Amino acid sequence: MAVIPATNSTLREQVWLAERRGQLRMLALMAPSVLFVAFFFLLPIALFLFRSIDNSEIPRGLHRTVESLRGWSGQGLPAEESYAALARDLRDFRGSTELTLLARRLNYNISGYRGLILETARDISEGPVESYKNRLVQIDGRWGKTEYWAAIKNQSNRLTLYYLLAALDLRMGLGGVVEKAPAETALFIDLYLRTLLISASVAALCLIIGFPVASVMAASTPATANVLFMLVLIPFWTSLLVRTTAWIILLQNEGPVNQTLVALGLLSKPVRLVFNRIGLFVSMVHVLLPYMILPLYSVLKGISRDHLRAAASLGASPLTLFRTVYMPLAMPGIVAGWTLVFVLSLGYYVTPALVGGPGDQMIGYFVAYFTNSAVNWGMASALGSLLLLIIGVIYFVLSRAIGLDRLRIR
Repeated sequence: MAVIPATNSTLREQVWLAERRGQLRMLALMAPSVLFVAFFFLLPIALFLFRSIDNSEIPRGLHRTVESLRGWSGQGLPAEESYAALARDLRDFRGSTELTLLARRLNYNISGYRGLILETARDISEGPVESYKNRLVQIDGRWGKTEYWAAIKNQSNRLTLYYLLAALDLRMGLGGVVEKAPAETALFIDLYLRTLLISASVAALCLIIGFPVASVMAASTPATANVLFMLVLIPFWTSLLVRTTAWIILLQNEGPVNQTLVALGLLSKPVRLVFNRIGLFVSMVHVLLPYMILPLYSVLKGISRDHLRAAASLGASPLTLFRTVYMPLAMPGIVAGWTLVFVLSLGYYVTPALVGGPGDQMIGYFVAYFTNSAVNWGMASALGSLLLLIIGVIYFVLSRAIGLDRLRIR
């Protein structure tokens, strides 16, 4: 037998090097897309979520005051040293943007703190003062109250739970203990429950309406299914704002829907169908219905008719056939469609803002409010972070209860 001479690299090493070069080329081709997604999608989201725990304004603007309050127990008033430190900090930032940001941040904790900070910074003298405590209390008597100093001490770290606690209708008390927020400011738990209720109701309505449509499409001939498919996709061809505005016109008191119902004798007079929960459900179901029908159709189309004929030949009634054969086979599409519609509904803003009433606004409305109107990005980030957490929990529960493989559309 002839002996094959040894070479510098074995066949296995050559194969490994070839595979390695192929992987590197693939990574090089993917790198622009990965960097684009990371820089323009993941990084902005991460920075936005970080705002929910960012508290840099107070430690940066009142660094001397924060340091002097570290030994304060929170009982009574702090020492003269803390009053002097506060006076020096306010003098350093007087007339600057940093002072305005600091005042606005403290105003989130106690209403009126913004005016207190700006007034004190304006009136504090430059020269030596015999007693800074007396001077600050003379400028504004609120500096003689413990809660105003406790607010600075409780928010003296660069990271804070203030926004997340506020989003759960909680707050940090004077002693650093978490407590319930006052009833007049506790609105976010009800807001989350309302958002979950509306989203679940819209998903349920889409399932009730979409399942028969998807079943008919799956059982139709290809020509009929294509026509129905195009009709389902029509809402995608129109702007969300246009679709929502159209429902305002259709559902108003003098609109075609009310006029038709009155003409048919179903109503004695027009009823309010818009700017309330009814109008919100109608418009959201109209927008989100395709997201329910398409996953359902994909699954129902793959169900073999032989299973149904076999069950019928064994004596199963139509109801038993539907309950024991058709529904279990359709369950992946039902779960996928319901989850998709539910998650999309959670973040809705435009439709509730235009069609819903004051009691129908969802969490997206308040995220936009704190971002654009109140310019409280920390609160907007906290609300968005908790919404993201809720979506993650829902996905985890569904994956544990049903299985990730069953959520996959075949």
